[in-house]
Amino acid sequence: MPDTTTPLNVLFLCTHNSARSILAEALLNDMARGRFKAFSAGSSPRAQQQPHPLGLQVLQRAGVSVQGLRSKSWDEFAVAGAPQMDLIITVCDNAAGEVCPIWPGHPATAHWGYADPSEGEAGEEARLEAFRQTMHMIRRRLELLVNLPAEKLEKARLQSTARELPGQ
Repeated sequence: MPDTTTPLNVLFLCTHNSARSILAEALLNDMARGRFKAFSAGSSPRAQQQPHPLGLQVLQRAGVSVQGLRSKSWDEFAVAGAPQMDLIITVCDNAAGEVCPIWPGHPATAHWGYADPSEGEAGEEARLEAFRQTMHMIRRRLELLVNLPAEKLEKARLQSTARELPGQ
């Protein structure tokens, strides 16, 4: 059984680390109840990349803290001294197909694909609604994850368990 006093580290990956992965990081840290510690990163964040303002807005409206959220490269988590991940989840199809770094400890991996709520030329209200919907889809899946029994979180079973959690 996993050590219940040490939270499982979960890294959410996306290409730019500005929308979906940021939403997932903030939501899981809000819901974790001491069982998880969430991080997020991007495979190729743009120079001066910041979390998308509409993403931050929907999180705040949902009562989720946005303190400390920032866009960052996945390189930060592949170096000596970085937190060792137990589970890495890609949340966009681009990042799922990219060659990832070799992660220390060989964490479990899963892909939970979500459409990019920041894409498109829709007006701000429609884009805000896209962010709300994406946040709710991610939250539903994370609720399943945080409520898993301890034996489902054992390293050998974590990968298949995370991959099997229903999306929508």
